[in-house]
Amino acid sequence: MKKTYKQAGLLALSVLLAGCVTGPSPQDVTEATQKVLKSSFRDQGIAKTAWLQQDASNQACSQAQGAPLDEKLAQSIEQANLQTVKMPSDGKFIGDWREGEKIAQNGRGMTWSDPPGSANGGSCYNCHQISKEELSFGSIGPSLYHYGKLRGVADPADAASKPIVDYTWRKLWNAKAYNACSGMPRFGHAGILNETQLRHVMALLLDPSSPVNK
Repeated sequence: MKKTYKQAGLLALSVLLAGCVTGPSPQDVTEATQKVLKSSFRDQGIAKTAWLQQDASNQACSQAQGAPLDEKLAQSIEQANLQTVKMPSDGKFIGDWREGEKIAQNGRGMTWSDPPGSANGGSCYNCHQISKEELSFGSIGPSLYHYGKLRGVADPADAASKPIVDYTWRKLWNAKAYNACSGMPRFGHAGILNETQLRHVMALLLDPSSPVNK
């Protein structure tokens, strides 16, 4: 393994040094990065090198290198991802917010050392403020504190709440349905969280009794 990492590092270094005279092109950097990735990873446990393969949506965003996508391309990506969303099989959107809080706090999952079939966490606090009681949270994503309260959700079962309930489920299932280059994990689409887990996270965000909405 050490030899593989050394070879990968030398490969990347050689590409960068070769471009010192004229400067490496974005294509050179991309190709060098892909070679390093392919030579540095292997299938081990539940972690597979196939995870390195990007779908069309991720490829387009990677190629943009942070620049805004063409509007028509962005719309086509969002539409394609919206079509992948699977609504709850039994029509139930809301679970137990207490379990949702556990999922939001849990950053485990999808590593080579995790047993097959073990439940993943959502690691939600890495990017968002959610519950007021949690003092350690990221700021990459917007604050979700008072998520349901700010949107007037008095009861997620009310017909008036259906649009925001549907939107929240779709956003959690596949965030690219609403933002082509979203950095948010596509929890349902990628199989990170199952239906039951998603219901619990929905409750954390929308249940009036959740600390999020107090």
